[in-house]
Amino acid sequence: MRNILFCLCFLTTGTLEAQTTADFVAEINQHRVHYKQEFIDNTRSPLTAQDTALLDFYPPNPTWRITARFERTPDAQPFDMATYSGKTKPFVCYGYATFDIDGEPCKLALYQNLRVIQKKGYEDSLFLPFKDHSNGDVTYGGGRYLDFRTSDITNDDIITLDFNKAHNPWCAYSDGYNCPVPPAENHLDLPVSAGERNYKGEKKH
Repeated sequence: MRNILFCLCFLTTGTLEAQTTADFVAEINQHRVHYKQEFIDNTRSPLTAQDTALLDFYPPNPTWRITARFERTPDAQPFDMATYSGKTKPFVCYGYATFDIDGEPCKLALYQNLRVIQKKGYEDSLFLPFKDHSNGDVTYGGGRYLDFRTSDITNDDIITLDFNKAHNPWCAYSDGYNCPVPPAENHLDLPVSAGERNYKGEKKH
């Protein structure tokens, strides 16, 4: 009887884990469908519908959905963030997310674009550009981005960083865009094997 109960518990746990993983994979895949559609819908997009077939991603991996502590920086001063075109854009550090990856302490800044938050519907937008050891090899050399809303930060000062949703700047696909350069404080000393990989098509000039 004890063996039967053990087997039933094992099977139930395994099924729940499988369902959870399946739901996670479905969520990330749906996110990527929406991500591709945004290129098609945006008139300023560097990619056509045909080009989106050449976008490439790491397989969805739940270990790269990370819970982080968030610390607000209300006294931070605005600064000009460099872009790959040579121009700058005005940003301010909104706060820092701290977390561990494989036992290594990490810290990333989340910023607000002072021009973007003046636009209707983007007042609460947050921007997290980062670089890691995968850049220039498996992923775009200029780093990748994560996007948030201030509402993604809980009342307990927790924020979830899902690196499965890390995406390339438009500069990865074409010249002519002012893509922010991830500041030095947002360079991770490890590879992030999640999110978008190098574009499989030819960069447009």
